[in-house]
Amino acid sequence: MDGNGRWAKKRRLPRIAGHRAGIGAVRQAVEACARLGVPYLTLYAFSVENWKRPHTEVKLLMALLREYLKKEIGELTKQNISLGVIGRIDRLPNPVQRDLQNAMEKTRRNTGMRLTLALNYGARAELVDAVRTLAHQLNRDGSIKIDEDTLSRHLYTRGLPDPDLLIRTSGEMRLSNFLLWQVAYSEIWVTETLWPDFTQKDLFRAIIDFQKRERRYGGLGLG
Repeated sequence: MDGNGRWAKKRRLPRIAGHRAGIGAVRQAVEACARLGVPYLTLYAFSVENWKRPHTEVKLLMALLREYLKKEIGELTKQNISLGVIGRIDRLPNPVQRDLQNAMEKTRRNTGMRLTLALNYGARAELVDAVRTLAHQLNRDGSIKIDEDTLSRHLYTRGLPDPDLLIRTSGEMRLSNFLLWQVAYSEIWVTETLWPDFTQKDLFRAIIDFQKRERRYGGLGLG
């Protein structure tokens, strides 16, 4: 969800204004995906690299996250959406962890779309944590089977399918350390639109474009 800062800069507003405007885009995307019957939606909300931002901005981002969780939990339940989180959650501020646990507990019985927030997330960190866990099991048990399925079961995303479609806003042409293992065969759709300006129409355009593509999963696609 890129472009919050640029959106604010274009309007000569503080960066936090862009982040707050981005919440509106989150709400639109979640509502649209739920209405379309999309089973899984993952939003990259805060990366491990984001801690390098100014302390004031990080503090305000955490406050906005808590505000979103408290305000939207009723709407998530109304739309039958369950909430999940991936990342190094134990390193988030304690009040944020409590609000996340509360939101997940209150929505865990919902059977509709699974909304996953990537918080304090980094794909390289995810792989490191998975390898550490496997190494611990090896030391404990003396042997362990290492293959793709085993590694996948130890990622933060265990239990979730690999993404079909990755959407990048604000024209960014890189993965930015997001789901590096999981997006091996995902389709990528890039738009110049800044995240706060991303509407349901943009989402529909991305999905329609995705539906027109021929997915090859590494094959040549000849014939």
